[in-house]
Amino acid sequence: MTASPLCATISLCEDTDADQKKWIQHQFHTNTNGSSAPVCWLRTGSAGKMKIVEEPNAFGLNNPLLSHESRLQPKVNPSPVSGPAHLHPLAGKCFSFTESVYKYEFCPFHNVTQHEQIFRWNAYSGILGIWQEWEITNNTFTGMWMREGDTCGTKNRETKVTLICSTRSKVAQVSEPTTCTYSLTFETPLVCHPHSLLVYPILSERLQSEWDEAEQARYEELITEQGYNNLVKDIFEEAGLLKSQKVKIPLLEATTASDTHTSMHKCSEDLEKQREEIERLRALLIQHNIPFESEQNVSKNTVSTTVEDPHLRGDNGLL
Repeated sequence: MTASPLCATISLCEDTDADQKKWIQHQFHTNTNGSSAPVCWLRTGSAGKMKIVEEPNAFGLNNPLLSHESRLQPKVNPSPVSGPAHLHPLAGKCFSFTESVYKYEFCPFHNVTQHEQIFRWNAYSGILGIWQEWEITNNTFTGMWMREGDTCGTKNRETKVTLICSTRSKVAQVSEPTTCTYSLTFETPLVCHPHSLLVYPILSERLQSEWDEAEQARYEELITEQGYNNLVKDIFEEAGLLKSQKVKIPLLEATTASDTHTSMHKCSEDLEKQREEIERLRALLIQHNIPFESEQNVSKNTVSTTVEDPHLRGDNGLL
């Protein structure tokens, strides 16, 4: 008979009495948390002594007997692979690191997970973050952000991965500087070259040109520092290095906006035609000496309105 992997298996002799069985059940029926765990009884022949066999629980989110719905469930899909091309081969690989009773697994451009390495029914296994975007400072990739991990109180777990030069690729350290926010150090020879983490060289020629123009505009003080930062951020988002926060306009709304623009243009054309017709009629009245109310008299009975410049005071319309 094969024992279930979900219980502590105890083999008894035929002559084990009820009191002995009750004592054994008391010892093995309660785990370290005080919660119940099943006990399997196997009865052997009358010969031989009582034999106790302990099997570790396979409880937890990684139990292969659990349904897929009970295992680790990501909230979002990872962002596409991006950044320096020489780092792209890391996609599809995973690197483990064990500290104390926790095993961490870092899968570049995919996710970071944590697994509690103890034998109890509710051992923790969870997602500490899913690949989202790069952190960029001064034209340099300074970290990989894994966000949208498992729920942690009122927010989701997230991990910042820092890349450090080393002779081989491995996870060197994991910590939790603030609650639910983790820091992971990944060592790899792929970042040892002094230019290996520069942003500008990996951009397309068009985006490099746009960045050059933004730099020139800032140098000539045609745009503010904030305007420059916004332009560069747009460039990084278009390159897929940062996750865009822009709200996409539905196709229906975009079509409506286009129709409105067309209607305004047509309205302007109609207005111009009406003005021409008024001038033609006024000329006819004057030609035949027919009196009519002048535009000046009409304006006295109408309320005049002032069209203000759409720009705020001090805003020259530049970024």
